[in-house]
Amino acid sequence: MKTYNLNDIVAIASILSPFYKKLYHKIKIDKGLNLSSLPLVDQNKFWNHNTIVNNQLLTNELSDGIVFKSGGTTGNPKFSVYSKIEWETMCSTFGQYFINNGIKDGDRIANLFYAGELYSSFIFLHDAIESCSASCLTFPISGSASMDFIIHTLIDFRINTIFATPTTIMLLAEYIHSNNIKGLNIKKIYFGGETMYQDQRKKLSQIINNVEVHSVGYASVDGGLLGYADSTCGFNEHRVFDGYNIIEIINEKTGEPIIEEGIEGKLYTTNLSRLIMPIIRYPVGDNAIWTSPPDSKFRKFRIMGRSEEGARIGPITFYYEDLKKIVAPLYNKNNISAYQMIIDHINGKDKLTISIGVENIPGNNAYLSSQLYNKIIEERPIFANEEQNGKIHPLKIVWVKFDELITNSRTGKLLRIVDNRF
Repeated sequence: MKTYNLNDIVAIASILSPFYKKLYHKIKIDKGLNLSSLPLVDQNKFWNHNTIVNNQLLTNELSDGIVFKSGGTTGNPKFSVYSKIEWETMCSTFGQYFINNGIKDGDRIANLFYAGELYSSFIFLHDAIESCSASCLTFPISGSASMDFIIHTLIDFRINTIFATPTTIMLLAEYIHSNNIKGLNIKKIYFGGETMYQDQRKKLSQIINNVEVHSVGYASVDGGLLGYADSTCGFNEHRVFDGYNIIEIINEKTGEPIIEEGIEGKLYTTNLSRLIMPIIRYPVGDNAIWTSPPDSKFRKFRIMGRSEEGARIGPITFYYEDLKKIVAPLYNKNNISAYQMIIDHINGKDKLTISIGVENIPGNNAYLSSQLYNKIIEERPIFANEEQNGKIHPLKIVWVKFDELITNSRTGKLLRIVDNRF
């Protein structure tokens, strides 16, 4: 494993990355550097500089390592890159904490995360399991395998542990229930990529008796490792990786770090192992609160829902800025004042509603909604795929008067993303 001190990370970024060089041009980089003296990264500007051609974010040419997709539309794909040593460090760090989270010698683990098309989760969890000190047997099945194949493999090999997204887990549970499957040996389920809500957990326990449900940990392809789970962590709660990265919860109004427990703010991360694609005071996309004292080792925090960078709908990440580019052609023609993304969790599945605010609702709003829906599906076909597979509710578009859009009760500011799931 290879990590660096904050000064070295910032110095290299400020010299070799045009994006960070411009961001830090007024900052004195010395041994006494304080993280809070650095500006917070604007995620939209970050991605605008992280292009495939004429990249202004990376500190070096891509020559060794691995490249992953990190969402984005067809015309504006987002990607994350790790050097070989950075990837090894990330996976081994994540894997070494599995024994704190219930993984034991003799576990037989089915990896049902997704592989291919530059997705990271399957490869990441596979490599992390390999780094776990417990002696485990791994079955690289993938979430795209047929239910029949998955069930037969689980039974034939007496697999007792499953790694998967909540969406895949619930589809598997429904299949087990509907087909009255017997002979399974599932004892533990580890979920990642999205939250597993209380209604899903309840239903899961009704179908698979005495099953343990754990978070596999908290990470993202762009932000890297964010937190690990252990036996003391509650719902949506994780611990920081002391020495590997620096987690901050920031007061949106003041821009200052929140130290106290129980006060909600935006989650930011600074990664101490990545040089080629520096992640320094980067917005994760979630809100959070601290749930243990400031002087705690491996301090705990709880995720409180999405912030305004992007929506997470089931297994899909949909950035607000990508929606903005799709909606833009409608603006001038239809007097659109603003819009927001609203996320709900209904009957075990996530639902995205795009609420468009106007002065006067147009008479042809159904036609315009159809146009916008088709454009979103064209740019992010994964929405249609996940709808057809029953993993999310159909995308909904509604037109409302501008003053009906949801605003912050304290500031009156329009909320770009409203997460009702928490």
